[in-house]
Amino acid sequence: MSTQNLLVELFVEELPPKALKKLGEAFAQGLAEGLKAQGQAAPGSQVTPYASPRRLAAHLTQVASQAADKAVRHKLMPVSVGLDAQGQPTPALLKKLQALGVDAAAVPRLTRAMDGKAEALFHDSVVPGATLAAGLQKALHDAIARLPIPKVMQYQLFEGCALPGWSSVQFVRPAHGLVALHGAEVVKVEALGLTAGRATHGHRFEARQDPIQIADADAYAGTLREQGAVIASFAERRAAIESQLKMAAARSGTGLKAIKDEALLDEVTALVERPNVLVCAFEREFLDVPQECLILTMKANQKYFPLLDGQGKLTHQFLVVSNISPDDPGAIVTGNERVVRPRLADAKFFFDQDRRKTLESRVPQLDKVVYHNKLGTQGERVQRVRAIAKAIATQLGVDAAQVDQAALLAKTDLVTDMVGEFPELQGTMGRYYALNDGLPEPVADAIEDHYKPRFAGDELPRGDVGVVAALADKLETLVGMFGIGNLPTGDRDPFALRRHALGVIRMLIEKALPLDLPAIVAQAAQAFGPLLPDAAQSNAQLLAFIYERVAGNLREGGYSAQEADAVITARLPWGDMPKALHAVRAFAQLPEAPALAAANKRIGNILKKAGDEAPATDAAVNPALLQEPAEQALYAAVQDVVPQANTQFDAGDYTASLQTLAQLRAPVDAFFDSVMVNADDAALKANRLALLSQLHQAMNRVADLSRLAA
Repeated sequence: MSTQNLLVELFVEELPPKALKKLGEAFAQGLAEGLKAQGQAAPGSQVTPYASPRRLAAHLTQVASQAADKAVRHKLMPVSVGLDAQGQPTPALLKKLQALGVDAAAVPRLTRAMDGKAEALFHDSVVPGATLAAGLQKALHDAIARLPIPKVMQYQLFEGCALPGWSSVQFVRPAHGLVALHGAEVVKVEALGLTAGRATHGHRFEARQDPIQIADADAYAGTLREQGAVIASFAERRAAIESQLKMAAARSGTGLKAIKDEALLDEVTALVERPNVLVCAFEREFLDVPQECLILTMKANQKYFPLLDGQGKLTHQFLVVSNISPDDPGAIVTGNERVVRPRLADAKFFFDQDRRKTLESRVPQLDKVVYHNKLGTQGERVQRVRAIAKAIATQLGVDAAQVDQAALLAKTDLVTDMVGEFPELQGTMGRYYALNDGLPEPVADAIEDHYKPRFAGDELPRGDVGVVAALADKLETLVGMFGIGNLPTGDRDPFALRRHALGVIRMLIEKALPLDLPAIVAQAAQAFGPLLPDAAQSNAQLLAFIYERVAGNLREGGYSAQEADAVITARLPWGDMPKALHAVRAFAQLPEAPALAAANKRIGNILKKAGDEAPATDAAVNPALLQEPAEQALYAAVQDVVPQANTQFDAGDYTASLQTLAQLRAPVDAFFDSVMVNADDAALKANRLALLSQLHQAMNRVADLSRLAA
């Protein structure tokens, strides 16, 4: 069956920019999946999404005008029920055929086939393939229904629609036009009260004609570009903006570059139909304000791209992505410079005002800021963080006075004017104000860094004081929220507990901190006093939660679940975990690994089953009681191999230690093949258990190898 390309467009009022990219992709993918499922689009059909501020569209290749006929088999009933002893149809069969719209004359043509253990009657028929109009109607309806719309609008239908003013529909924005072209032919479908045609609209101000007639599906993008001054492809517009930003930055000065922000680039792409990048500037006096403030206000409020020099320092120039391209852009440049000036003036005013008060003088204000109705104010929270930080600083030998000062002041910038206007700057402004107050640089850095890591892949705090403050802050949040039962569920995690747990893990591992996690969690719980009456239970939940995050983080890093589980269970110092993972992966590649892992698991089960009879880990083996050659050989191998493996372990060479232990495979296999551990002689049994206990301890220093067993 011959095929042609298909174009479908919904023309709407300005779509929400932050959602446009996903809406465009979902609309195109929904149409493609719907048409393929119904057999209208060939398996190799390619879909191209289009999305601009005022349209969602999709272009699909190899779409048939009618789907192929489809053979359908209906199971009717068992032969014993449908036919009597003479082979004539029973009333039950005739009634079933009537319900299917099949004449009784079709009985001789029914198919008999086995269905399980009984023979059944089947009716075979051919269903004509759906027309494109019918298939596209269903696919279009389903694609619109499944769009990830952030917020639905309800509006009355417009003039030209059926029953304008009497009916209402719901969509992300009011829709004004529908195009559906199969080749050059219009497909008669309807959506959102609109009937499909071939007319659309271009740029609000720069289109050469309006409306625009689309000749055929393949002419869509080119016609919009030439006659409508619209680049319909989101990806193409985005690439054009990136290219223009680079060229404009190069024209503005040597080494200058526009700030890199993928989310801002997506949002700006969704705001323009034909981009035109222009260079603007503001007064240099504003550069006295911290550049983070200026950058944020330009990006968040105006959607501008600040220009940075080669050292990443903000310049007084910025780039604007305009939606129009006049011969003289002077008015646009002047207008944007006039608009940004009050924003920058506000930032300068906030900065000047905030510096009139020290951070320490703001501490009492935190007592008026509610943190959580069950956990008190930010002021009370600060005192808990100070107590936790002091305990950690003592264990790590970090300057306790600086840690305490950082913990005391870390949240004070929350009550400044600048952070009140721009919450994203919390911590950042605290550092600036701390330096302004003359505080030591490690304290100022810690005030900013105690929020780190803020997201996956973010950098860790730069100094020891910051690490302690960050650990204390995150542990306070985790212990407190788990203590009051405020646990994350599914995809809901309003207090970012998963992120806090990963932050704790990263600091413990990457900073190689010699801290016992259960101990510091218990210390953190003590800071809450009577607020957490069931702290022991909630702490156990929290530790399980954190270790789950460790395992998940390692799996994301490319390690298998078994490798991660083996290393976590061994509870090595956090800083040794990367080496242990590398060692376990290398061990798992050895031919001896599966047998040793299985034997290790068997030994663990034997010792566990022995219960009270199991010897202490340091129990001595009496060589005189070793009767069987296999146990004598294993004892000799343990005496020879284990000291060598232990020496390598103590030297931190975990890979060599495990590879040395791999030499025990043959004697271990021989032991289990010919030696009965649970001997009738109690002394003999205890001696064999002691030998297995020594072996088990030696094999599991780097990782619990039993976790590698299949």
